[in-house]
Amino acid sequence: MSDNYDVIVIGGGPGGYNCAIRCGQLGLKVLCVESRGTLGGTCLNVGCIPSKALLHSTEMLETAQNDFIDMGLVGDISFDLKKMMSAKEKTVNGLTSGIEFLFKKNNVMHKNGTGKIIDACTVEIDGEPHITKNIVIATGSSVAQLPNVEIDEKNIVSSTGALNLDKVPNKLVVIGGGVIGLELGSVWRRLGSEVTVIEYLDHIMPGMDSEIQKQSLRIFKKQKMKFELSRKVVSVNKINNGLEVQTEASSGGNSKAINADVVLVCIGRKPNTDNLGLDAINLEKDERGYVITDNFKTNIPNIYAVGDCTKGPMLAHKAEDEGVAVAEIIVGKAGHVNYDVIPGVVYTSPEIASVGKTEQELTNANIPFKRGKFSFAANSRARANHQTTGFVKILAHAETDQILGAHIIGSHAGDLIAEVALAMEFKASSEDVARTCHAHPTITEAVRQAAMDVEGWAMQS
Repeated sequence: MSDNYDVIVIGGGPGGYNCAIRCGQLGLKVLCVESRGTLGGTCLNVGCIPSKALLHSTEMLETAQNDFIDMGLVGDISFDLKKMMSAKEKTVNGLTSGIEFLFKKNNVMHKNGTGKIIDACTVEIDGEPHITKNIVIATGSSVAQLPNVEIDEKNIVSSTGALNLDKVPNKLVVIGGGVIGLELGSVWRRLGSEVTVIEYLDHIMPGMDSEIQKQSLRIFKKQKMKFELSRKVVSVNKINNGLEVQTEASSGGNSKAINADVVLVCIGRKPNTDNLGLDAINLEKDERGYVITDNFKTNIPNIYAVGDCTKGPMLAHKAEDEGVAVAEIIVGKAGHVNYDVIPGVVYTSPEIASVGKTEQELTNANIPFKRGKFSFAANSRARANHQTTGFVKILAHAETDQILGAHIIGSHAGDLIAEVALAMEFKASSEDVARTCHAHPTITEAVRQAAMDVEGWAMQS
């Protein structure tokens, strides 16, 4: 029998490793078990980080190819895919080893292996029992499968395979118009692929503000990305020199075949809650396999769950906040996550970011609101940078002026959204942001001008 622990965290992704580190900071004896060979989970190994490395490299390539000449910069530029992939792996390896360092720094013990819950105080790791006072399930999620479409990670790939293609496909079909599909579709389009996105709904990026959806679609089309909306994939068949994607209208009928060299399946993700022993201990899950929680607690005392294996947005930063909250709850602190202020970002070019409520959600809830909007075309720094596409939109309560949401499409949107998220966390009004001095000339001034526009006094447009 191994040493006793205060906490065993199952899963070394953003929810798990941050929970373990916070537990260590709070003086708890903690063990983190991870079945993958390296720490960081899907996000660091085959998700957020490698995709952003490729997005950055290819965005720089496209900027050089398309925009440099207008800035007076001349000279041909090409790319070496093998070196690009190597640079991506270097980034990933550096960050995974960084987590190992943070574990040592914060007295977190770590084991590679598969964890299985035997009872409320026992976790078996590859057959060896470990005793603990608390268990945190942070096992993340995996790629959802499409019926009749078998992913081989060579020709029919998930996001994992799409990050490791050894050559640029002539034709890439992306099944799913959500965040992952649009980001990875953008990577390969910039490298020369003809990209077609097939989406079951009549719009892309489900859940985003409708104005952002429409504007983004126009931009992606201008970038030569093709879209087949309101269509579903029936099958993907191998033909002589590639693949044939059979589709029909979402409502049925109107068949259409689309040829491809590579098909990327991005229809969502499913929680990793199988093979954990949850059924044997009667831990409650819903019909889709998500662990049911109440303030992170399961139906079994001292067993908690965070991140993608529970309901809610599948975002690394949401999982991180939940992991920290659980660690603090375990030691008697008031661990808390404000789900009204969790930003979401699409790292395409331009970036797309959102926090809080959309106009549609406010309308449906009969909440009176005002909107302020400011175009990057009127922002001096954006014009100097040749980055004038998009806008900032801020939504505030019509009576109290409290900021209820913000939606940005444009350069650095993922960074800009943090200012509004912080304002919302402090329940700031649009006037608070409007009357806060912003440095000039900066992209951030667009946020201030949008806040001014809520009351109709934007001064730069």
